[in-house]
Formats: sequence, structure tokens, C-alpha cells
Amino acid sequence: MVEGGVVKAADKTEFTECWKVTWKTPYIMRLAFSAGIGGLLFGYDTGVISGALLYIKEDFEAVGRNTFLQELIVSTCVLGAIFGAAIGGFCSDSLGRRKTILVADFLFFVGAIVMAVAPHPWIIIVGRFLVGLGVGMASMTAPLYISEASPARIRGALVSMNGLMITGGQFLAYLINLAFTRAPGTWRWMLGVAGTPALIQFVLMLSLPESPRWLYRANKVDEARTVLARIYPPDEVESEINALKESVQNEKEIEDSIGTTTLSKVKGAFKDPVVRRGLYAGITVQVAQQFVGINTVMYYSPTIVQFAGFASKSVALALSLVTSGLNALGSIISMLFVDRYGRRKLMIISMFGIITCLVVLAIVFQQASIHSPGISQVESAHFGANSTCPSYFSNVNKNKWDCMSCLKAQCSFCSNAENQYHPGACLVSNKDLKGSCLAQKGVWFEEGCPSKIGFFAVILLGLYIISYSPGMGTAPWIVNSEIYPLRYRGVGGGIAAVANWTSNLIVSLTFLTLTETLTVAGAFLLFAGISFLALIAIFFLVPETKGLQFEEVEKMLKSGFRPKLFGKNTKGADSV
Repeated sequence: MVEGGVVKAADKTEFTECWKVTWKTPYIMRLAFSAGIGGLLFGYDTGVISGALLYIKEDFEAVGRNTFLQELIVSTCVLGAIFGAAIGGFCSDSLGRRKTILVADFLFFVGAIVMAVAPHPWIIIVGRFLVGLGVGMASMTAPLYISEASPARIRGALVSMNGLMITGGQFLAYLINLAFTRAPGTWRWMLGVAGTPALIQFVLMLSLPESPRWLYRANKVDEARTVLARIYPPDEVESEINALKESVQNEKEIEDSIGTTTLSKVKGAFKDPVVRRGLYAGITVQVAQQFVGINTVMYYSPTIVQFAGFASKSVALALSLVTSGLNALGSIISMLFVDRYGRRKLMIISMFGIITCLVVLAIVFQQASIHSPGISQVESAHFGANSTCPSYFSNVNKNKWDCMSCLKAQCSFCSNAENQYHPGACLVSNKDLKGSCLAQKGVWFEEGCPSKIGFFAVILLGLYIISYSPGMGTAPWIVNSEIYPLRYRGVGGGIAAVANWTSNLIVSLTFLTLTETLTVAGAFLLFAGISFLALIAIFFLVPETKGLQFEEVEKMLKSGFRPKLFGKNTKGADSV
């Protein structure tokens, strides 16, 4: 999972039990599935913009010429999600989990419609922000609703399925992107379709009850009992009510000891040495999750494929579908192995794979740049003097120009009709010349250049996702669900989540600028360097929490975590 609410790992036994319980009581699956559509929406919006952006640039020339505007269209959703997560926490406590999900659906639906009918790029940005608000609210509230409306013995499995819905939503987005490549309106359909599952969830949630835990806290005990009676067997309802009573009382005692305002809780968290060490670990893994560059791949995957030399939008989308499918597969692998091998070990192995892939990707893109086709004066002049790229036309060293030089000058490359690896034309970037180029059986390149080794970049992107998803994709959220003492679990997870969203915003808002400033190879090499630093930080700051009770984790943090390069630790706290 790329980002979302805190998840608790579920083992194989829990998934088996989940199947048995939901088969016997389908109502539980109905609750979890209805709320889980929020995860699907979350994943869909993450994936859909990557394909839609290709066609938005085509329809709005201002977007195609302005890198920052492209980054803004992509990242405004993340900015909205930061505010949405903060608002969602307040709304879920005051209005209830169910009403908050309904509000999130409404925002998502309105945002999808606004984007679909947008007459101007800035209207798309407004729609993206509205969708982001819905995403942020749903990402915090949907897992909470599922966990509070599920039997304790299968809670982890159902919440983990919400994470799978996110990666499934990303995969669905790429499929829909591919389906609409030849439809009139392309990107409008891609972005507008997101309103459909939001509407479905809204209708389904209207017929579902509020979370029993929220009802009990709101002194609606009879209503809470009624909901529990539909989830648990009759002989277990009263014991669950008693357990709920004890849990809520403990929660209120905690609030009395640390304060009820967010500011007082945050101050208390950083003053407490145990919580502070937990935050070092929790924030480290959340920031690392984003700064390894994962959302450059999820948000800009088709663009990166075009950088690798695949000019066709439909081909770029089809190849990007592979990376999204591998991400979903990695989430399943993580569910199967995270409790067997541990969170820390999976993250460290994952980071080694990520760093290796990023370094090799940088080398591949650098070699593709060095060996890009040259520029032919004859080919360029063939389209007319006014069609030739002005920077190339006025340059005294025309013989040194190649395809990459042409693209850096904000022009486009029309490949040689006989062989796209032979010298081609450097032309002014506009639709008329693109049409002329295609009519003469050339290939029009705007983002990358023809390359014989470009396919290796696509393979490496797939390997990067396989390295990322089972470890750094899921484990950071599991660590954050286990690393904090009970009294600070909510605020600790919230601080780490804000760190994650903020890092996501920084990465998504700067990637295209980095590729222009440092080149694509330089951008991936930068992410590799940051990943190396993150690996060191994870090794020294993040303990293993697999198999430890919360009290044991707190005791370990109280004495201070000391990693060991070699040797075994019976509790798994120190070993790699």
C-alpha cells in the first residue's frame, strides 16, 4: 500500500477464520466491503491521473508547456488529502464514522464531475483538491469503521483487505485509462468515472449502521447493542458490550491524563522519551516510504515510460498497467510473509532492492540519452523553414545536436520514417506539425527519444515495484500500528501519517522539475541517494516489532533500541 490509514498485520490463520466467519455472517462482509470502496476510490485516484495527464497536456497547450502546472494537477489531490485527513479525524469523532464516509463520497463525486467538465486547467485543479479532501477523509475513516464494525478475531484480515482494495483501485484505474484511450473526451471519462463507485458507496452506506464503538461513546448503548447483535452470535453480544465499556473507559482515562486537544497530545508525545523514540521510528519509515520515489512511478508511470522512448500514449499506458499489477501482487505477498519474516527485515531487504533498481534505472536512462538519434538538417528543413525548432535553427553547432538536445529546447523530435534510430527532424512543438510527421510515417516524440534499451527501463520499473511493494509498501503502516504506547497510539499514528502525506506532496510536486533540472537519470540517482540514507536510518532507528506485545515494545523503547549487525535476538527486537 502506498499510503492510507494504519493497518494491523493479519496472518494466514486470520484470513482462514475471516472466510469462515463472513460465510456464516454475510452482513459482516457487507459492512467491510461497503466501507472498503473508500480504499478503491483512494487507489483509483492515485492511478488515474497518471494516464489522464497525457491527454490533458494534449487538450490544453498551457499544461503541455508548463511543467509546474502538470505537477500541480497531480499533487493538488495530495494537498487536499492532507487537509481531508485532519478534517476526517475531527468529523469521525463528532459526526460519526458513517456520516464522515458519506461526506467523503459526496466530495469525491462532486470533484469527479468538476474535473470531467472542466473548461480550464485551473478548474481541474479545483476538482483535484475536492477529490483529495474526500480521499483524505476516507483514508482515515474507512479502516476505522471496518475495524470497529468487525469481530476482533478477523479484524486484521478485513482491514488488510482495505489495503488490497487500494492497490486494486490503482490497477482498475490503469485498465480504465487504457479503455478510454480512443474515446472522445479521453481524460474527461477517465477522471469522471471515479464518481460512479463514490455514488455506489454513498447508497450502500445509507443502509448501514454507525460503528458500535462510536455509538457507545455517544451514549447510544441500545443502538450499539443492536449493531453488535448483527455481527456476533447471541451468546457473545453481552461480553462484547462489556469489553466495549471497558475499552471506552480506558480511552477516556487516557484522554484525562494527556489532554483532549491535538496540541496537548502532540506536546505530550514529544516530551515522553518512549513515545519520542517510537516517533523517530514511525516517522522515519513513513518519510522513507515516499522519498524512495514510489509515487513518481504511480503518478507519472506512463510519462516515465515515454521518457524511456515509447511515444505512443496507449503503449505507455499498457506497459504502466504491468507496474500497477505488480504493486497489487506485492501487497498480497506482504500479507503472507510480514508475520513470518518480520517488518524490519522485509523493509531492509526491500530497500536494498529499491536502491539497486534506482541506480540501474539511472544508468539505463543516461545511456539512452547519450545514444539518442542525431538531428538531420535535411529532415528538419523538409517540413519548411518556419517549422524547424528556433533554437536549433539559430545554433552554430548543429552537428552536435541530438534528440535530447531538441527536447531540452522545448521542441519535438520527428523520427526518420525509414528507421527511428537514424537522425530525424527537430521541429516546433504543435499539433499541425505532429500531424504532418505522422502522415509521413514518422513517430512524434515529446517526452523521450527513440532508444534500443528503453525496454530495459520498463523491466526495471517492474523490478522496482516488486522490491518496494512487499516491504516498504505495507510494513511502515504496520510498524506505526505497533510502535506507540496505547495512550499515544492515535496521535503517534496521526503525526506519522501527516509526515507521509507531506513527503508524498513534496515528491509529486517536484518530480518533473527534477527531470528537467537533473535529467531523468539524475532524478532517479537522487532518489537512490536518499534511499541509501533512509536505509541507514531504518537500520539504526527502527526495531523489529514482530511477535511482541505492546508492553514489550514499550519496554524495549524505554531502554533504547540498539541494532546488532550480527547475532540473534530471541525476541527479534535487535536483529536484522
